[in-house]
Amino acid sequence: MRTIFVLILILTMNQTGHTQDKVSFYSFKATTIDGQPVDLSSFKGKKILVVNTASKCGYTPQYAQLEELYKAYGGDSFVIIGFPANNFLSQEPGTNPEIKEFCTGKYNVTFPMMSKISVKGKEMDPLYKWLTTKEQNGVMDAPVKWNFQKFMIDENGQFVGMAPPGEVPTSDRIVTWIKTGKLN
Repeated sequence: MRTIFVLILILTMNQTGHTQDKVSFYSFKATTIDGQPVDLSSFKGKKILVVNTASKCGYTPQYAQLEELYKAYGGDSFVIIGFPANNFLSQEPGTNPEIKEFCTGKYNVTFPMMSKISVKGKEMDPLYKWLTTKEQNGVMDAPVKWNFQKFMIDENGQFVGMAPPGEVPTSDRIVTWIKTGKLN
């Protein structure tokens, strides 16, 4: 009887989620800039460059380089995902429709853009807590320093590195990572 009880207890623990699954990029959900829910696991099998963006920043011209990178490498194995944020000097004050109009009208952005979120502070989006905290991502602490910080996620949904806001999206380091999966 005791053996049956132990077996039932083990099975119950497994079914109620007490087993630890490793958190990955795919564990999160987001909302597109058009208000549609998206499960980030829909990007499985692709390298992902996650970027917090802003329309009124000195780095805003990086939208053009991001689009260039996306046109060159985007498709079945690579995607860029933009997350507008208004955390730095109110440099992204617009609404989602205004941000979308700016991105498509001025920079012809075709890579996926998500709804505006917070990338630091008390209101920080759970995805950015994972991206910026070694305890959660298993690789490094990478607090967002400014707009256009770039986070690299491998094909398995694991955090592999970060590029600071001033590093252009078309840098040799980022392009090498896209092509080979290696960071130098």
